[in-house]
Amino acid sequence: MATIKITAADVKKLRDMTGAGMMDCKKALVEANGELEGAIEYLRKKGQKMTEKRADRVATEGVVIALTSEDNSKGIIVRIGCETDFVAKNEDFVAFAKSIAETTLAAFPATKEALLAVAFDGQTIGEKLIEKTGVIGEKIELAAYEVLEAEQVVSYIHMGHKAGVIVAFNKANDGLAAVGRNVAMQIAAMGPVAVDKDGVDPTIVQKEIEIGMEQARNEGKPEAMLERIAQGKLGKFYKENTLLNQEYVKSDSKETVLKYIQTLDKELTVTAFKHVKLG
Repeated sequence: MATIKITAADVKKLRDMTGAGMMDCKKALVEANGELEGAIEYLRKKGQKMTEKRADRVATEGVVIALTSEDNSKGIIVRIGCETDFVAKNEDFVAFAKSIAETTLAAFPATKEALLAVAFDGQTIGEKLIEKTGVIGEKIELAAYEVLEAEQVVSYIHMGHKAGVIVAFNKANDGLAAVGRNVAMQIAAMGPVAVDKDGVDPTIVQKEIEIGMEQARNEGKPEAMLERIAQGKLGKFYKENTLLNQEYVKSDSKETVLKYIQTLDKELTVTAFKHVKLG
């Protein structure tokens, strides 16, 4: 049986197509008797096996990408997870995450499941992530996906792709590029749980009331006053933990985020936001 000669050009071509290491590409070509498609299939199967092997690993590192459409009416956040900071900081991995995010924004799928089925580089995104697991040797996964659609959406990437924010506004405004970015930075820094008090999960509200009552009880307050005291503490909770009621951190006048936004337009407000970070 004739030995198939694998040339450096063959290896380079496969590497350019898949991003796999030189030795992995050479081995794949040998296993596939020099056939390019067979070699690609070999690498994909290797990725699938690696994915199954590393299924119990935790991909707490990674890259977070937040993007908005050209008309600013749509925004997405994609977090591509990996196992180590070394991989997360690799330029090729960051570029890969960006390309996934750009493809996602163009397709604008509604769910993570739909995102994984989006066509990408001759495969689906889900298949490409499996292939990358084989290439890199770490668990690579779609760790989070968020989407917003509104009159205007602003995006922000925080701390070298360690967090991303998208913010939806009820009106479009030329000044929102700067103001919206500042609001997104506020979200990244202060971590509000909701836009306003009406958006706070009822279970969180009940928990805060119970905590407030217990604190007041421990301070020796009368039982008849406990709930009223707890309601007062709840007001402080809303001020500190809901976006529009928080003090705007970049202001010296202690104005709220809502007042800051409405310096641009009295009718302007935030309708929703999404915040994704590593960990």
